[in-house]
Order: sequence, then structure tokens, then C-alpha cells
Amino acid sequence: MSSSDAPILLTGASGYVGGQLLPRLAGRGPVRVLARSPEKLDLPGGVEAVKGDAVSGAGLAEALEGIGTAYYLIHSMGRGSDSADFAERDRRAAEQFGRAAGEAGVERIVYLGGLAPSGTEAAQSHHLRSREEVGEILAGHVPGTVHVRAAMVIGAGSASFVMLRGLVTRLPAMICPRWIDTRSQPVAVDDVVGTLAALADHPDPPAEVQLGGADVLTYRQMMQRFARVMGRREPVIVKVPVLTPQLSSYWVMLVTPVEAGLVRPLVDGLSAEMVVTAPPPSGLNDAPLGFEDAARAALEAA
Repeated sequence: MSSSDAPILLTGASGYVGGQLLPRLAGRGPVRVLARSPEKLDLPGGVEAVKGDAVSGAGLAEALEGIGTAYYLIHSMGRGSDSADFAERDRRAAEQFGRAAGEAGVERIVYLGGLAPSGTEAAQSHHLRSREEVGEILAGHVPGTVHVRAAMVIGAGSASFVMLRGLVTRLPAMICPRWIDTRSQPVAVDDVVGTLAALADHPDPPAEVQLGGADVLTYRQMMQRFARVMGRREPVIVKVPVLTPQLSSYWVMLVTPVEAGLVRPLVDGLSAEMVVTAPPPSGLNDAPLGFEDAARAALEAA
């Protein structure tokens, strides 16, 4: 059986991106999902479910048997009561999964991480460092690993987008730290999911695929444009240099519905510039949406 005919394994099917990716993969051939509680998933017809957990290693051998391409969409992102240990959980899960995938003969792992920033801002973000480490661990076990690096994802269920929407909706005026003028290249969730699906059988993918939208914007510009999309007055934004990441996190938790354990990792990463430096090859994210079109689609789906 060639890798293109072999079943695809999807982890993270209960997450936002994984949940949207699953039906697209199911239309391409046999799909298997690994989940801790598969009975809670609404699976398309013909999709096989295996109960297991990447952190403990339970169910991995069964889930990976005969798999050609495996999608790794697992991120702890500070969830749970022991949120301070999310990097260690992600490290352990990547080691378990990568080792099991290598032993099963998996040819390709598609891993969704973030764009790689540089400088001291990146070093200060535990979340960004953890995502980098996971990609390195997986590639160490399966040389065919494709690290998909996405900027801020614009979609109804994206934590970053929910945070942005909460700030614009609830605050007509806001005091922001220096990250308000950091540049990013926000990308529509449909463009992310479309690229991930295409990588299932792409003939010769690079080891790294960078994904961004059509617009490079600061977070200030995103808030201003998002307000216009919503038909609201643009918020008054005052930048101050002394607002620490911890104070920023408390502020975001007060005014947005983002889960508390997610806020600090997200805020820590906002100071790092996230811009595509090497466009993906032809056939992958050829015509990405601009920010305003992506925001409209997210609002319609919310």
C-alpha cells in the first residue's frame, strides 16, 4: 500500500482546527482519529476512532498501525489545573507520539505550530518555545515531518480571534502595552485547514510551510479594521511602555471570554513579530484571504 492509499490519522479532532479539518480529510480517503473520549466526537461516516492519549502513550500503537500520514494538532496551551506544566506535557506527548510513529513506519507527520519569531520577545514566550520544541521532537523521530507554521488564526473558535473580538466589543478605549504595534500576518482558518488537507498527499512538501494571510498588520490596525467590519467606532488606543505581560493578562481575562489558562501564553507571544518570510510552494495557500474578509467569515460562523 502506498502512502497515498494508506489511512490518515488525525489527532486533535476535538479542537477547533481539527474539527474543521476532519470532514475535509474524510472526503479524501480512509481516516482514523485518536481521542481520549471518542464517544464525544461527532464523526463523519466511515471514520474510525481509537481511544488513547499521547501523553501517556495509551492507544498510540493501535492508532498508528498502517498509517501513511499523521496529523499532530495537540497543544496543551495552558489548559487544566496544572497549566504551568503545559510545556512539559507537550514535550512528553511529542516524544511518545513521535517514537510510536517512527516505529509504525509513518512516512509523514503534519504538525501545526506557529510562525517562528526571532529576538528576545520570542525567547520570553514559553508558549512559542514549546511549539518549536514539539516540532523538533517530531522531526527527530519521523524525518518526513512537515512543520506548518501559522500566524494568528482568524476563525470563530480561535482563542486569539475571540480575544481580539472581546477587546474591540467591550472596550471603546483601552490602554495597551508595546505589543499593540507588533506586526503579524493573520490567516483565515479556512486557508489553514485547506493547506493542512492538501498536505495529506502533496507529492513533495518542504519540511516547513509558513502560512499567513494577504495583509501584514499591527494589532492596533487589526482592532481598528475589526471595529469597522463590525460597524463599530474604532477604539481609542493608548500605548504605554510599562504594562507587563502579567498585568496585560489580568486585563485581558477581565474583559474577554477567553479561558484563563490560555490568556497568559497568548499574551506572552504578542510581542513577537509573526510575518511570513518564505512563502509556501505553489498549490499551498496560493490566494489567502485578507484580514477583513477573514473577519467577516469568522463573524458569520460565530
